[in-house]
Amino acid sequence: MKLLVLATDPVDADDLRGALPGESLDGAEVLVVSPAVNESRVAFWVSDSDEAIIEAESAANESANALAAEGARTRAEVGESDPLLALQDALATFPADRVLVFARGDDESQRYREDDLLGEAQRRFGVPIAEVTR
Repeated sequence: MKLLVLATDPVDADDLRGALPGESLDGAEVLVVSPAVNESRVAFWVSDSDEAIIEAESAANESANALAAEGARTRAEVGESDPLLALQDALATFPADRVLVFARGDDESQRYREDDLLGEAQRRFGVPIAEVTR
């Protein structure tokens, strides 16, 4: 299985097992992409993305290490702040069998649902995409 995981917060093997019941991570190839999202509108407007990149890198690496400990072959990347662009960039070099988008259950994640991220990604990329809300 080639799995692309898009998540702003760290995910672990239990998160994936919950989203993919019956699937084994042993030997799975997983690319974890964490979008560099500015939490502050001010930081976004002044293009101060350094902190967002550091946080995204940390979340992606933590996730990849946790999944590797369960037998998955993993890579971690920082993605564009726009989740659709992050998916597009990742899928250009990693032909995933499926995509899992981990979303926060707070108001900020609503923004992506309103933009129909999953529907648009499905139309553009033709890869099965599922959202997991935490």
